[in-house]
Amino acid sequence: MGDRVHIKMCWSRAFLAGWVLLLVLLQYLQAVPIGIDKTKVKETEEKPEEPPASVDTGLHYDRYLREVIDFLEKDQHFREKLHNTDMEDIKQGKLAQELDFVSHHVRTKLDELKRQEVNRLRTLIKAKQDLEGGNDIAVDHQALLKQFEHLNHMNPHTFEVEDLDRLIKSATNDLENFDKERHEEFKRYEMMKEHDRREHLKTLDEEQRKKEEEHYEEMRKKHADHPKVNHPGSQNQLKEVWEEADGLDPEDFDPKTFFNLHDTNGDGFFDEQELEALFTKELEKMYDPTNEEDDMVEMEEERLRMREHVMNEVDSNKDRLVSLDEFLVATKKKEFLEPDSWETLEQNQAYTDEEMREFEEHLVQQEHDLNQRAVDLQKQREELERQQEQLNAQKIELQQAVEHMERLKSEKVDPPPEVHIEGDAVPEVHAADNQLHPDQEAHLPGHHETPEHHQDIQQEHREQHNQGNQDLPQQGHPQAHHEEPPNQQEVAQGQHNLS
Repeated sequence: MGDRVHIKMCWSRAFLAGWVLLLVLLQYLQAVPIGIDKTKVKETEEKPEEPPASVDTGLHYDRYLREVIDFLEKDQHFREKLHNTDMEDIKQGKLAQELDFVSHHVRTKLDELKRQEVNRLRTLIKAKQDLEGGNDIAVDHQALLKQFEHLNHMNPHTFEVEDLDRLIKSATNDLENFDKERHEEFKRYEMMKEHDRREHLKTLDEEQRKKEEEHYEEMRKKHADHPKVNHPGSQNQLKEVWEEADGLDPEDFDPKTFFNLHDTNGDGFFDEQELEALFTKELEKMYDPTNEEDDMVEMEEERLRMREHVMNEVDSNKDRLVSLDEFLVATKKKEFLEPDSWETLEQNQAYTDEEMREFEEHLVQQEHDLNQRAVDLQKQREELERQQEQLNAQKIELQQAVEHMERLKSEKVDPPPEVHIEGDAVPEVHAADNQLHPDQEAHLPGHHETPEHHQDIQQEHREQHNQGNQDLPQQGHPQAHHEEPPNQQEVAQGQHNLS
């Protein structure tokens, strides 16, 4: 809880400090800070200026804002115009018109700053598209840049009067809306805390639920039992700080001296951070980080409520700064001398019953959407797993087919070469009987066949075939006959005689 409170405090102070940085021009409109001689101020200006502290306003264009302000302050003409311009004129864009008269060096630098800012925004847009899975989608940077109102995106190359006007109005609007956004954030925090409490009660039996409800009421009463809280910014509240923090006699209270004591940076103004520091004693009456009943997030909300209240009552020109003159005027008002009682957070619930009902309905819808999304993702996962199994099966089949082809290739025997007979080439002899085929024999030169001779030849072939069949079982396997048959010479001689 302590870390969360610290983060929230740092976030708030970053916004407030950034506002002071944006409105540094207002320092030229007010009285010279107390205790500072004008001649010494001039001497200080002649000395080399130290780089300003890097104060983060919390705005997404914080660096661009600070760099533009820093360079404009370096232009003498622009600084002189600041002396004669009030905050209302600045908000209406009258100061922005003076940009046309700044030095060429400053304008060139502002052009460069704007180009860098446009490139930064385009990079952010592209990165967001990549994260959302839109790598293959063409990005229309000009259309997306419209959401950034602090510059003129239609002219990404030069810093013009419109750019300064946009920058001032955007920063003013964004920082002024900080309190509204902070209230909404705290409201959601309170509703979520109540929602979690109700959900916890649903998990308990009747007896446990009764004990939990009694404990809850006890903590509420204990938190509300605290000393009276003074009205923020009232005489009683400031006198208490004067006495307990400053160690001075409350009878000697002097508003001007009090202002000088608590203007910690000596700039002649109470900024929002300096005002919040004045309420520490009041907050300690209500909140103790060691107590179970005290919520430190609520303490910070109470602190900011007090600061907001004082600003609304004292800051007459609405520049979010309290000058000495504004402070002295406020100390003479009836609200300062005889204030109303201050209603604390426990007396002002942050949300209505209707808002709580809508909030819980929204949570139910969110839960339903998340569950549906989980179901869809599970289906997608199952479908991907099924497709992966199919791919694995196809891969195995392909591997088996490749292995089978390789095996067949390794076992295959090349067939004997074919013999082609052309012209008077010697015909092929059958390996089985080493004799010429009858058709081939008929085409031998000088051969004249008679019926009687043809019958003799067929008879010899049958006898040789029968003799071969009788030999096969004895040998166990067919053999090629390479020896010339005994009657081969007789057949040849008979052919000669017939011719």
